[in-house]
Amino acid sequence: MPTGMSLHVGLNAVDPKQYGGWDGKLKACEADAKDMIALAKKMKFKTKALFTADATAEAAIAEIAKAAKRLTTGDMFFFTYSGHGGQVPDKNGDEPDRMDETFVFYNRQLVDDELYALWSQFAPGVRIFVLSDCCHSGTNTRAPLYDRFAKLPAKGKSSARRPRYRAMPDDVQARTYAEHKKMYDSIQKEHRAGEKIAVNASILLISGCQDNQLSADGDRNGLFTENVLKVWKKGFSGNYGAFHRAIAGKMPPWQSPNFFRTGVKDARYEAQQPLSI
Repeated sequence: MPTGMSLHVGLNAVDPKQYGGWDGKLKACEADAKDMIALAKKMKFKTKALFTADATAEAAIAEIAKAAKRLTTGDMFFFTYSGHGGQVPDKNGDEPDRMDETFVFYNRQLVDDELYALWSQFAPGVRIFVLSDCCHSGTNTRAPLYDRFAKLPAKGKSSARRPRYRAMPDDVQARTYAEHKKMYDSIQKEHRAGEKIAVNASILLISGCQDNQLSADGDRNGLFTENVLKVWKKGFSGNYGAFHRAIAGKMPPWQSPNFFRTGVKDARYEAQQPLSI
């Protein structure tokens, strides 16, 4: 019988010492991770969680690498991340916009080149499903517009009242990179292939927004996670594409979830009920 392993990350803050004095406070990310754990357990996954101060880049890398060693063809890895998204300048030429996307972990950013290298460690035939409730290239300049949007009727509750966004501010991005330039440049030097590295597993990602949008935090869940849970309820009978469309149908027009495939395309995997081990 196939095995399912999962890792769920939720960061309500980061270490200000590593981000130029910025604490990155959010409210609902740990709750998102806990709700994803509950969902994963119902689907019989062996779960692991990392919350805020324990959610270091190294801890996440270790857990993903552990799953890569244990899982074989036909097995499944489920990864969820709730927190800030960021960017660092691309130094290995694998990004058209010359910026590498990052997950903002407690002690440092995890660069997408590192994540691709981790995906490459999984055996052929392993299915990987990622739910990411964060922003990447959405910038501070959009925040006033989103604040006005939040006052309009929305399909989810989390976008209303004192909106918070899961994107590292531009000035913080610049300051963090400047203060830790040697480290981030070294990371990219160690992963010269970047996103061009061969990945033999099949990966499906549903993210909380498009690259030019912001993801809203909330009082109980992030807006994206809130609607994932609404769609899921006691289970979802469609395939992954239908799952994405159902979530998107509940989201406001200023936050549109993205559906992305990488690695080996697997039509049979995409046709399955989400999270079916």
